[in-house]
Amino acid sequence: MSTTTLSIRVDDDQKERLEALAESTGRSRSFLAAEAIREYLDANEWQVAGVRAAIRSIEQDGSVPHDRVKAWVGAWDDRTPAKRPRARKA
Repeated sequence: MSTTTLSIRVDDDQKERLEALAESTGRSRSFLAAEAIREYLDANEWQVAGVRAAIRSIEQDGSVPHDRVKAWVGAWDDRTPAKRPRARKA
């Protein structure tokens, strides 16, 4: 895998913390910063993809208002459960 250089600005406290962590773990500041960016990208790309998928689903299949879902879930303890609410197009 090829790499490239990226310059960023951090405040003094963050730099000191990064230096201390690098020293205590035996890793370089660069390694730790790259790892932090990698984890941030993984988490946020996953989250954005999930939101986009949810929006597509709502646009395609419609949605169920919160109060109807809440009433349906609240009826789960009843002997005769309520019918599952159906989505309606936006």
